[in-house]
Amino acid sequence: MTTKTITKLRARSWLFAPGDSDRKMTKAADSEADIVLLDLEDSVAPQAKPAAREMVAAFLQSRTDRHRLWVRINPLTSADAERDLAAVIGAAPGGIMLPKACGRADLDRLDTLIGKQEANNGLDAGSTKVIALVTETAAAMFKTGDYAGSPRLAAMSWGAEDLGAALGASEQFGRNGQYTPVYELARSLCLLGAVAAQVVPIETIQADFRDLEALKKRALMVRQSGYRGMMAIHPAQIAIINEAFTPTSAEIAHAQAIVDLFAANPDAGAIGLNGAMVDRPHLIAAQALLAEVDGLA
Repeated sequence: MTTKTITKLRARSWLFAPGDSDRKMTKAADSEADIVLLDLEDSVAPQAKPAAREMVAAFLQSRTDRHRLWVRINPLTSADAERDLAAVIGAAPGGIMLPKACGRADLDRLDTLIGKQEANNGLDAGSTKVIALVTETAAAMFKTGDYAGSPRLAAMSWGAEDLGAALGASEQFGRNGQYTPVYELARSLCLLGAVAAQVVPIETIQADFRDLEALKKRALMVRQSGYRGMMAIHPAQIAIINEAFTPTSAEIAHAQAIVDLFAANPDAGAIGLNGAMVDRPHLIAAQALLAEVDGLA
């Protein structure tokens, strides 16, 4: 089993592109998305999956920026998952997205499958990172706190569409336009699980890619709650997501002031700054923000 080593991940924006379209994969890869997700799952019809695997592998091999090109494979419950990995790992994608993950055991199994392909293709063991979609089934909701120590895991995200299908739900949103409670629970469990596992929490997509004002409000809201990036389905969403998840100059200056203040007063538990009291939790948050800025540099 691979020892987990997670490096800093520039992961504000994650843009999906269908794996059966060279044009769409190229458009996504040429965008400003931090990570591009070449999709072999939902956006590819079953009969098109064999050809899509070949297209994704060839596309990866044609690019010099493969570190930011990840592949969403099919669920481990399908025979397609191993076929996907056999086709694409040799082309050295930056990572793999695992849909319908259901706890630590799935990540352990995925680690073994990827490790076998890395060895077969002469790649460094553990070089392929993983993001897991952790709320797409009812059973998975109860496993979101199980991922600490999972090999290769770099990020966790959640999904509303597959969860809704699993529940037989006809609507995800209430009259106020916000997610109904079960989906808000999924969002919260994903965030808590990611923090517990010490990986990056990533917000799910906004399907209406034309409503950029709503996207901005949502991205800022989830960032304030602790999310550090968001998935996208259209290149038009990327600039807004990147801006929303990039700390502002005022935020950076405030964080640096807190760090400097405690450095100058190492024995203080709480201390005044600009008319307000800051304490050790504020220091931890400030240090995390500055580390995030360093990761974006």
